[in-house]
Amino acid sequence: MADPAPGELIDVHAHFVTDSYVRAARAAGHTRPDGMPGWPSWSPEEHLRLMDEHRIRTALLTISSPGTHFGDDAAARTLTREVNEYAAGVVRAHPGRFGHFASLPLPDVDGSLAELAYALDELGSDGVTVESNAHGRYLGDERFEPLWAELGRREAVVFVHPTSPVHPETVSVGRPRPMLEFLFDSTRTVSDLVFNGVLTRHPGVRWIFTHGGGTLPLLVDRMELFRTAFDGGSPDEPSVREQVSGLWFDLAGTPFPHQVPALERAFGPARILYGSDYCWTPVGAVAQQVASLDTADQPGATTWRALTTANATRLLPRVAARNR
Repeated sequence: MADPAPGELIDVHAHFVTDSYVRAARAAGHTRPDGMPGWPSWSPEEHLRLMDEHRIRTALLTISSPGTHFGDDAAARTLTREVNEYAAGVVRAHPGRFGHFASLPLPDVDGSLAELAYALDELGSDGVTVESNAHGRYLGDERFEPLWAELGRREAVVFVHPTSPVHPETVSVGRPRPMLEFLFDSTRTVSDLVFNGVLTRHPGVRWIFTHGGGTLPLLVDRMELFRTAFDGGSPDEPSVREQVSGLWFDLAGTPFPHQVPALERAFGPARILYGSDYCWTPVGAVAQQVASLDTADQPGATTWRALTTANATRLLPRVAARNR
């Protein structure tokens, strides 16, 4: 397999669904997931057509919100294993075109530890994915500490996908939660990781957050004010900006003309990655997003395509190696 051609993208934020997964989610009450009108369709063939049209060399597959835990630990472990094995089969069937971030059945920590070992050691997954909260438990929750310790030991990639907050109807005023609440929930869980010390305790974890960092570029200085002025944090300890600058961010959503320039000004360009959000983002919207990427002002002497692909190659060398 040849190296990615100049201008080809690596998509770190791409989704899949299976019929059995959708049935399980609907049975658990997710008929309009996160307030969206319904479930998308997906197949490897449809996805590859989109990738070829937009010069996407490799797409990293994940299950999106609402994840795989619908209230019962045993059922969540079974469903999680099922979708992970399916995705691993897609990766094997299409060498170099797909990768996979394995789902974990949080808030079941023991089940998640078992599944990450199976996914990384047996299935060859490229990392894991979790939601921004697990039934109201944000990622700084002390109960998740064994999980971050193991992922840090492995220097694993953790793709954090936003999900709805608890009781979303109280804040979403009837609108789909991905429009606003997903961005707020990503920011909320990053703040939880910062203020509970997870990012400094487990520097080996390589975190990816979505949608240009949500509202983090606007709020990082306010978070630092509260860390030092009200939370007892020392100016000699890593600042919120320093901690958040160590995260990775994808471009899914509406990256240009405003969001990504704000992200770059806040945290620099070295950890910005491409993400399509297909199949939850429709084909036409992906086309508009890619067009905005290709016509945006270029960072320095490179292009956004070249920059994001080079960044992804540094973060995911195994994915890059599968293209050789």
